[in-house]
Amino acid sequence: MKKIAVLTSGGDAPGMNAAVRAVVRKAIHAGVEVVGVNRGYAGVIEGDFIKLDKNSVSDIIDRGGTFLRSARCDEFRTPEGRAKGAEQLRKEGIEGLIVIGGDGSFTGATLLTNETGIKTVGVPATIDNDIACTDDSIGYDTAMNTIIDAITKIRDTASSHERAFVIEAMGRHAGFLTLAAGLAGGAEAILVPEMKFNIDEVCNNIQAGYEAGKIHAIILVAEGVEIEGQEFTTNRDVNQSNAFIIGKELNERTGFETRVSILGHIQRGGAPTGRDRLLASRLGAAAVDALLAGETNKMVGLVHNRINIAEIKDAIEGNKEFDEELYQLANILSI
Repeated sequence: MKKIAVLTSGGDAPGMNAAVRAVVRKAIHAGVEVVGVNRGYAGVIEGDFIKLDKNSVSDIIDRGGTFLRSARCDEFRTPEGRAKGAEQLRKEGIEGLIVIGGDGSFTGATLLTNETGIKTVGVPATIDNDIACTDDSIGYDTAMNTIIDAITKIRDTASSHERAFVIEAMGRHAGFLTLAAGLAGGAEAILVPEMKFNIDEVCNNIQAGYEAGKIHAIILVAEGVEIEGQEFTTNRDVNQSNAFIIGKELNERTGFETRVSILGHIQRGGAPTGRDRLLASRLGAAAVDALLAGETNKMVGLVHNRINIAEIKDAIEGNKEFDEELYQLANILSI
């Protein structure tokens, strides 16, 4: 290969810039020209390409977000849109594409390869850390530390006013991020989509802690936690965050003054941690190696601290195993 392209797609994750930097510098070291695609798949269709050299990626390893930007592109969801994108890539002389993103981004990559023959390799980057075939995804460690920092600060005010706080973290379908941050942050309760919970048990545990002398409680909730089918005493608004519903229940049942904090997009921002920078550097370089070795429809990940090259369909379709032992440990330590 003489020329490859790199794009970032989907929700931004700290460390994406570090991954792009690694792609560019590893490719240049191998004598391959690199083109950046602005705004993800929208840029592919529009031919919004920029030449990248060593200077282009200078001073970005410590920056959050993605300097290539990201955007939704409904047109790329169609075969016609993907064909148009492939035409733009070929017109530019691009022989391979590295896609940095999550499962939705990987779905676009594999469809592009299967329909047009453009070679693609994926690099997992999502704070949810829900992609199979890799232990960690880029951005996960930074987001976890952001949540831990928020828990630490909220605990200060919770203790000062003897309050309970329900904190909502990102994770519509997966609780990997919430579990890790909750355990490391010392939350009194952790609620995730993978594990059913009983609202009576949660309230009883918080009440027991209060009666034992605790003057605060932190309940960390993944945004996608399931609460259907349970008996709630408060009126429910279907448009209201589950965190507020849980907070109202806690207040009603325990009398513990309760506040709710939605962390939101702060979890996606900020300078990547050293661990995320290291992971991004390794995976970005490995993606270049994979393309130059003739691999396509693949994803590079890290398993047991070793580079793992997997079929991209396995990363998309595979269900990453939730660590129930870690969840049980969190429950034990929260007493």
